[in-house]
Amino acid sequence: MFQDLTAKLETAFRKLRGKGKLSDKDVEAALREIRLALLEADVHYRVVKDFLAAVRERAVGADVLGSLRPGQQVVKVVHDEMVRLLGGSAASIPLASQPPTVLLLVGLQGSGKTTAAAKLAVRFRRKGKKPLLVAADVHRPAAAEQLEQLGRAAGCEVYRGAAGAKAEAIAAEGVRLARGKLLDVVIVDTAGRLHVDEEMMDEVARVRAAASPHEILLVVDGMTGQDAVRAASAFEEALGLDGFILTKMDGDARGGAALSIRRVTGKPVKLIGTGEGIDALEDFHPERMAQRILGMGDVLTLVEKAEAAVDEEKARDLARKLRERSFTLEDFAEQLRSVRKMGPLDQILGMLPGASRLPKGLDVDEKALSRVEAILSSMTPAERREPVVLNGSRRRRIARGSGTSVQEVNQLLRQYDMLRKMMRRAGKGRRSGIPWGM
Repeated sequence: MFQDLTAKLETAFRKLRGKGKLSDKDVEAALREIRLALLEADVHYRVVKDFLAAVRERAVGADVLGSLRPGQQVVKVVHDEMVRLLGGSAASIPLASQPPTVLLLVGLQGSGKTTAAAKLAVRFRRKGKKPLLVAADVHRPAAAEQLEQLGRAAGCEVYRGAAGAKAEAIAAEGVRLARGKLLDVVIVDTAGRLHVDEEMMDEVARVRAAASPHEILLVVDGMTGQDAVRAASAFEEALGLDGFILTKMDGDARGGAALSIRRVTGKPVKLIGTGEGIDALEDFHPERMAQRILGMGDVLTLVEKAEAAVDEEKARDLARKLRERSFTLEDFAEQLRSVRKMGPLDQILGMLPGASRLPKGLDVDEKALSRVEAILSSMTPAERREPVVLNGSRRRRIARGSGTSVQEVNQLLRQYDMLRKMMRRAGKGRRSGIPWGM
């Protein structure tokens, strides 16, 4: 996320940090580099202009230029202004005092509305709520079928309406159904178009009138930059929005939409999609996002992911095994599963401070991790508990069962032996249950 932008900003900041004292010219030179980096990230030109004006006003003051570490002070100014640009504080989706809470998802075709609807349903289910997905996209072929499949994966009910029914009738009936079943949340998925047009807006306006939503959320493809901002402005003018869901942020190395959309529309980004998984939807925290963009990492989100992935009781059990030096391949497999629950490892690495300074092109081989999981799954519980029994014939059987080679099985066992020795050395002083991959 924001890889290119982060790298360019880091270059500009590195030049400032290397100077013991800054002049107005030094600051202006850095601002020119920041300006170019933001424009190349497809940030709206007006947003760039206002942002740099705010940074310049604070960065050339006596508190910065006269400080002992002026380069760090400029970075702090940029950070603070970026947090303000992104919205200042996180904006949540409030629940209605009288259920069900009705959420209307709108957006252009291909923005990821249907997937975002299912991801929202997963979030609400994890909070103990009972959601209903409503398939009000009557134009895209198989849209209702796609929502039904995603609904099954999310573990919630889907209402698709009668054949030939209009979108507004499906939305209204879905709300009535949810009210009758005492469900907590209704998420209405609507049709998109390739571009904003009058027919599209008229239909969405009718759906809004029929469903009386508590929130209208625009789902925006985060990779489209200023095009996303133009679409957001059109929807805001026609419908009145309550916020945004930015999708596909895991594939966006620019960040223009995230940095522009709040300033241009005045409405907050509430959630971001960070992957293809049904649970890959995160709250949007402006301060954390600014830290990611500036290469400071996002430790809070990383900790939250670890807490969600690691069972507390299992973590205590692991700590005990480390102290007793009884860490087995069974535990190894459990920790690997915990780490993979946290999401793609390249995203996890991206949350570490200084990740932008890692060698460019450094890729995490997720397929290699899948092969490790396959090898471990092909072992019997007894073999995972007592790897010493893994003779040549057993290793050949495991290789065949996992679709790998004997060499890969041997390599995994060598890595396990090294890891166990390392953990034995660290075990005496360790009391944390953080997964080994951390």
